[in-house]
Amino acid sequence: MTSEQPGLFEELAEQLDQARTEAYLIAEAEDYSYLPFLPGVEVGQAYPEIKDLGELAGVARECRRCRLRESCSQVVFGEGPPDARLMLIGEGPGQDEDIQGRPFVGKAGQLLDKILEAAGIQRSQVYIGNVVKCRPPGNRLPNPDEVKECRKYLERQIKLIRPSIIVCLGSMASQTVIDPNAKITRIRGRWLIRQGIKIMPTYHPAALLRNPSYKRPVWEDFKQIRDEYRNCR
Repeated sequence: MTSEQPGLFEELAEQLDQARTEAYLIAEAEDYSYLPFLPGVEVGQAYPEIKDLGELAGVARECRRCRLRESCSQVVFGEGPPDARLMLIGEGPGQDEDIQGRPFVGKAGQLLDKILEAAGIQRSQVYIGNVVKCRPPGNRLPNPDEVKECRKYLERQIKLIRPSIIVCLGSMASQTVIDPNAKITRIRGRWLIRQGIKIMPTYHPAALLRNPSYKRPVWEDFKQIRDEYRNCR
């Protein structure tokens, strides 16, 4: 995607509600399989019967639960090892991704590849996906009802992969994974933890293409990600 959440780069006066956010991020139960990972998702509706990413991808390809499938060429489910320790989550496929059926292959994806390479992380060892699996028309942001339906697939992806680290690329991914009220300008670069998985929000690569001044903070974020990734091997 080449568009970001409106207001992403504005100076925001309001603070995150820490108590509410921490309630999402910290789970006290020992068996997390009975708990949803994403805010607002019910485990029973997130394909708990599916035990394989390939099967889940097949279900996603046949999905018609929202309008996006009718306007895109193909479903971009995600790619990477099914047991990847590092998972990157963006917002949705763009035109290049829709054509090739792979996530992050356009200009933003090429920049992401360079960031990963600089951090000494091989893309082939990382699982990369998006909040929604179908390209919104004109690369617009997904609508709330579209996110609501498609995040069930993301929920199951996370449950099946069980990564050690999740990186949220941009505002929409951060709001879907962390908290609906999260502001990327406030939380980027800060480690959060939920159900034993460490979460790092940072700017979407597309934001760096529009505003090169964001390259330095993203690199600082990825240096933290790199160090944590090395420790979790």
